[in-house]
Amino acid sequence: MIKKTVDNVPSFTAGDNTQIREVLHPKNDGLELSYSLAYATLEPGQSSVPHVLRSSSEVYVVRKGRGRAYIGGETADVRPGDVAFIPAGARQYIENTGDERLEFWCIVSPPWSGEDEFVY
Repeated sequence: MIKKTVDNVPSFTAGDNTQIREVLHPKNDGLELSYSLAYATLEPGQSSVPHVLRSSSEVYVVRKGRGRAYIGGETADVRPGDVAFIPAGARQYIENTGDERLEFWCIVSPPWSGEDEFVY
């Protein structure tokens, strides 16, 4: 068993400008997973940088805050409990439109890799 607490996983600023905590990733945890799981945050008024995952799809699961997701030319407001699917190759970014931190889970399949990501 592997058990982690999000707050105990070190965070870093990703290339898309979000604060990321890689909670589960095959390269970090020695697991055979078909996905990676990260926890992302954006402060009020911030947005991620537009980017593309060339061969991985991604799912955002919003936990806290409010935002607007821009995915493949479409826009949707997001709030806690919302799930947004991002197909591989879609240009994407998300902005925090609320007055509190936007927090969301990121599930990437196949697992996220820097070689697969293009940041504008």
